Amino acid sequence: MSEPRSAPTVGQVVLGKRLQELRERVGMSRDQAAKVLHVAPGTIRRMETAEVGLKIPYVQLLLKAYGIGDEEADAFVELTEEANKPGWWQRFHDVLPDWFSMYVSLEGAASLLRMYEPHFVPGLLQTEDYARSVLRTGAVGQTRPEDIERHVALRMARQSLLTRADAPKLWVVMDETVLRRPVGGPGVMRAQVDRLLEATALPHVTVQIAEFSTGHHPGTYGPFVLFRFAVPELPDMVYSEYLTGAVYFDARPEVASYLEVMDRMAAQAATAQRTKEILRDFRKEL
Repeated sequence: MSEPRSAPTVGQVVLGKRLQELRERVGMSRDQAAKVLHVAPGTIRRMETAEVGLKIPYVQLLLKAYGIGDEEADAFVELTEEANKPGWWQRFHDVLPDWFSMYVSLEGAASLLRMYEPHFVPGLLQTEDYARSVLRTGAVGQTRPEDIERHVALRMARQSLLTRADAPKLWVVMDETVLRRPVGGPGVMRAQVDRLLEATALPHVTVQIAEFSTGHHPGTYGPFVLFRFAVPELPDMVYSEYLTGAVYFDARPEVASYLEVMDRMAAQAATAQRTKEILRDFRKEL
């Protein structure tokens, strides 16, 4: 049986989908593919859905059974070897839950991130002190100082994707509550607002505040993130977090509903330019 691991890399997700497409193209069922490897059909399903790692010998046998030529097969194997390498975030495995490992992998591969946050500044835009204050009061089961610092280090490391050459587009809608709820004291909040203003100056970052005065909006049920990818094998995905875990959606009807809600919230929230004014005015209040 293939080896399970904490969470798949995006490369493994893509290659798993590609294996499924190759199998279906030749009209082979999972049961038939399983006989090639002398494994249970469930193993084929887990390989295709990236629930387990991709063993090179298994991949080679399947590619041969699917009629893939040597040159294309060699290229596929090279991609598999690269995809099987641990992601940089796995060095934080001691504090990183499996359900969030997948998020970090998707975050790093996305070409567009659209997120709604009703409670806190999104992690990608937090200062160290703000993140530390949030984690001290909000962490469940990992409140030791050393654990908190590991979480802060991970959060800061994630932010490097906003300054890389191929940085994704980040579009954030935050409730006014995010500003009105004090985190860590006035000094921490001042520095955090400054950080938000710096982020709004980046050409690939858009921040909007949903003001109280605009009333109820369709996203008030909870925070969520929409991922869009440049690779065609990966569909748009939605991440929704709860107290002890998270769920990922990629079914088109569900994703379409979240996209509609996000579009409606963006239309109702303060514009990006107005948001800068709101942040500057709030900064004066602190």
